[in-house]
Amino acid sequence: MENSKLYKQFHQIAVLEGISFILLMFIAMPVKYMLGNPLLVKYVGWAHGVLFVLYMIWLLRAKIEYDWSFKKSAIAAVAALLPFGPFLLKKYMP
Repeated sequence: MENSKLYKQFHQIAVLEGISFILLMFIAMPVKYMLGNPLLVKYVGWAHGVLFVLYMIWLLRAKIEYDWSFKKSAIAAVAALLPFGPFLLKKYMP
């Protein structure tokens, strides 16, 4: 399973989604509220939204193809809601 194209794509999207979330929370949002410049939130937020949707689509595809349990799929879904969650997926979901 670890060598499949879908699995690699899922983890690549997870990393990108995690990076976009961190950029949004720890760079774009402080720039908006501390410096009064909302432009970063507009673009980083948009990119993060697209990556989040892709993450969920690939999660559903992986769940179906690999017959993941509800628990495993739920953990992967919750990981996307935590700032560093997607980075832990590869460690806990080989």
